[in-house]
Amino acid sequence: MIDLNEMAKEFDCTFARNHQVAGEHYTSKSIQPWDFMQAVMSEEQFEGYIRGNVIKYIARYPEKGGKIDVEKARHYIDKLLELL
Repeated sequence: MIDLNEMAKEFDCTFARNHQVAGEHYTSKSIQPWDFMQAVMSEEQFEGYIRGNVIKYIARYPEKGGKIDVEKARHYIDKLLELL
């Protein structure tokens, strides 16, 4: 199995999965939930999931999470950029 973290070190790049916005509740897992989702979903389904979360966090930030929600949206945008 390819270790993406090791690849990132070699190429001096970072992946969205390597950081967590507002806590470590996912990064402490042995596999991040979106890594599992990406493994079991089609490319189209997974991209839709990512795009949906961008929309969710941007739509709700004024009433709910403020700046943290914008940072979460950016986190999902970073992941989307990795897919393109």
